[in-house]
Parts: sequence; C-alpha cells; structure tokens
Amino acid sequence: MSKTAPGREVTSSFTPPHKVSRLKVGAVGIMAVLFMALSGAAPITAMTGNVPIAIGYGNGIHAPGGFVFATIVLVLFTIGYTAMTRHITATGAFYGFVSHGLGQVAGMGAGMMATLAYIVFEGSLVGIFASFAKSTVLLFGGPDISWIFYALVCIAIVATLGYFDIEISGKVLAVFVTSELVILLAMSLGVLFHGGGPNGLQPGDLNPLTGFTPAPSDAKAGIVGAAAIGLFFAFWSWVGFETTAVYAEESKEPKKIIPKATIIAVVGLGFFYTFVSWMAISGNGTNQAIAISRGSTGNSFDVFYGVTAHYVGSWAKNIYEVLVVTSSFACALAFHNTASRYIYSFGREGLSDKLHKTLGSTHDKHKSPHVASIVQSIITLAITLGFYFLEKPSKAAPDVAYFFQYGLLAIMGTMALLIVMALSSISVIWYFHVQNRHPETRSWWRTFAAPLIGALGMLYVVYLLFTNLSFAAGAATTSPVYQVTPYLVIGTGILGAVIALFVKKLSPEKFKRIGRIVMADSHERN
Repeated sequence: MSKTAPGREVTSSFTPPHKVSRLKVGAVGIMAVLFMALSGAAPITAMTGNVPIAIGYGNGIHAPGGFVFATIVLVLFTIGYTAMTRHITATGAFYGFVSHGLGQVAGMGAGMMATLAYIVFEGSLVGIFASFAKSTVLLFGGPDISWIFYALVCIAIVATLGYFDIEISGKVLAVFVTSELVILLAMSLGVLFHGGGPNGLQPGDLNPLTGFTPAPSDAKAGIVGAAAIGLFFAFWSWVGFETTAVYAEESKEPKKIIPKATIIAVVGLGFFYTFVSWMAISGNGTNQAIAISRGSTGNSFDVFYGVTAHYVGSWAKNIYEVLVVTSSFACALAFHNTASRYIYSFGREGLSDKLHKTLGSTHDKHKSPHVASIVQSIITLAITLGFYFLEKPSKAAPDVAYFFQYGLLAIMGTMALLIVMALSSISVIWYFHVQNRHPETRSWWRTFAAPLIGALGMLYVVYLLFTNLSFAAGAATTSPVYQVTPYLVIGTGILGAVIALFVKKLSPEKFKRIGRIVMADSHERN
C-alpha cells in the first residue's frame, strides 16, 4: 500500500508495483459534488430540450407520469448503487464497481462503455450549447454566426477549466445550477398559483401508468406518438446524477458524502422534473402543449418560454433563454470532468507504462487529470469538426448542431450508460450475495431486490430504445452515426472484454489491477 494522504491510501486486491498519481484529496464537499452532479443532469437543458419531444412525439400530456416512472426505477437503482459507494471509492465509478462485482473482464467492458458514454455526452452538450447560443444571440439582435464558432468557444473554455483545480469547476457550476433551478421554479410556481391554464392543473398526468400512453397521432402531419420515446427522454434527463461517485476520491469523507449526494440528486431531480413538466403542460393546456411541441409556433421550446413570459413576465423569459445557454455549457463541463476521470482511471493502472505516465498522471499543482483532460478535449474537438464538415443541414433537420450532434450523441451515450447501470446493479448483487462481502451492509432489499428491479427497469428502457431507435433519431436517421450507434456501443463493451482477456493471458499480474485501484479510509480493506 502506498500512502497518499493522512488517513487514506491506495487499496485493492493487489499491491501496485508503481506509484499512483493521485487526484486532489478533500478538494470538494457535499455541496460541490451535488452541484457537479446536477450540472451533469442540467435541469433547464433537460426540461427545455427533452420535455417538448416527450409531449409532441412520446407520451404526450402524460410525460410527467413518465418522469414518475423513471424516478421509481432510478431510486431503486440508487439504493444498490449507494451501498457499493460505501465500500468502493474509485474515480472510475462503474468501472470499479463492475470489476469488483463481476470481475475484471466484465469490468473493463463496462468501463469502456461508460467512458464512451461520457466522452460523447460532452460532444452532445457542445452541440446543443452551440444551437442555443446561436439562436439566443440572434434573438437579442446579435450577428448571424455559424454554430461552429460557438462550439469551438465552448470547447476551449471547458478545456481550460478542466485542466485546473476541480474546486474552480465546482464553484462555476454552483452558480449556473442555482440560477437555472430558480428560474424553472419561478415558472412552475407562477403556473401553480394561477391554477394552471385552459384545462387547470390536470393531476391525472402524474400517474406513472399513464406514462406508457402514446401521444395522439396526427395523420395529416404524419406523426405517430410512441410512449417509449417519452420514457427514453425522461431517463436521458437524469443522466449525470450518477457521477457523484466519480468525485469520491476528491471529496471530503466520501463514505458519507457520496451516498447522501447521490440520493439527494436522484430524488430531488425526480420531484423537480415531475413538477416542472406537469406545470409546463398545465400552463399551456392539453391541446396547446402538444401543438407547440410539434412546432405550431415555430419553436417547440415555447412550451417553456411562453408560459414563463405569461405567468412570470417577459423579463423572466429573457433570463430563461440566457440560462439555457449557460446550463448546456455547465453540463458540457460536468461531463468533461467525468470523462477525463474515466480516461485517467484506465491510465493510472499501469497496464501500459506510457499510458501510466501520461493519461494516468495528475498535475503537480492542481492535482487534476490534466493529460486525460487534454485528450478528452481533443476527442470532443474531433467529434465536433466531424459533424460540421460531414453532416449537412436539410429541410427536416436544418440545425446540424441540435438534430445531429446533440440528438445522435445523446442517444448513443444514454444507450451505453443504461447498459452499464444495469451491469452495475447486477454487480451489487454479486458483490454482496455471491462473494459474501461486507455482511454489515448486505440485506435482501438494499443489495438484492432493489438493484434487481432497478436492473430490469434499465434493461427494459434499453429494449425500448433499440426498438424505437429510428423514431428517437428523427430526421437524423440519414447520418452514418445513427447507423453505427448500436454496433459501436455493443462493440465497445466487447472490445473492453477482449482487451481484459488479452491482458490476462499476457500478464496475469496486470490483469489483477483492472478496476481494482480504489481510495479508502486507512482502516478499511476491500
């Protein structure tokens, strides 16, 4: 074991033959971890970007019921997830969890799929940031500049913040998240205090069973509702909450902070998303909400913009539109930090000396995974330039940044992450009940039934996504990215498993390191 800080050390089932470069211990408290997780979920971007799609093309006015269903499934997942965080403290959260639960082969496969998810999530959010930024600048009378300019600015600023101390990112994200929560709450309370719009508050929309009801079809417009799309975008809205565990090594008292922050994030977002989507539909009225979501005003985001202006004021609408831009930036930054830490977690294990000295290193002063951060920025830049040069706007998909880069990468990342979350839930069961680890934590509900139901729920949503993939992609189905998405996701997992088997054959000692480096209190051993 190698000492890294008072009371903490690198612990695992092996003794590392090399010095591990550590992240900054004790850099963030529970509020910073919570803000970074909420930034990944990006409440205002999730609501503004996803709810209109759910209303218009998914489960219609029953979208709030879809959010209730997603809340139930994700809470069940979180019960088992937080049980694992009390014993496995690793910056490559899912990577470490699955490695400890199901073994290194499954762990490497899950770790690579999780890394793929977070890598493309940053690219996805850069796309929607560029789209929002361009439209907002035009709205306020600014110049008509190509979306690629805004995308490159976003990448540059995120790269700079990701390079430095994590505390800086935490403070920046706290300001953005607080602002967007306040404006969404102001809109929602405005509708509530007015008793809703033309049809009142419509409490029946909160029934989770109605979340499986498709939106009404429109034969003339060629629109057919698919409840699966509404459920998919409900789950996509949460993506980011689970990143609390990624910051465990850099947090104060991770065994206490991470479980609390995760529970607060998933339950808090569940109530918040359900309430906000319910108020947006109630404020617009049943028919109006569906019509606006399908483009009757020329902008589906008017589902939120319109009610904000009507029930709060035009000044609030202007602030809302600016916060949508800052929120998507904050989300891109949060996913950049997560992706960088997954890349770093692979590098530091020493499976390759070159990777250990580069990707596995941390900055001498900031203790940030600076090399991994630079690599992540380069990948995001390449992805963005690829969409800019290779995808062309069409009548059905005029905004490349939104329809292609944001939409397709969101689908790819969510598909990969839901599979990994299901594997993580199974790992919890295996770790506590098959391996018989930590009997003080093991229970029939917390470490068996809850994660089992959570895993089945995740796999069901993955099934819905696979069977409705073309519908989810919409006008972007012409893109080769859409064509390769399922193969890339599954292929990445298989590649990770093959790499692990290859390492096992060539170097059993290196194989033992896969996903096994964790940071724990000095009195605890895994």
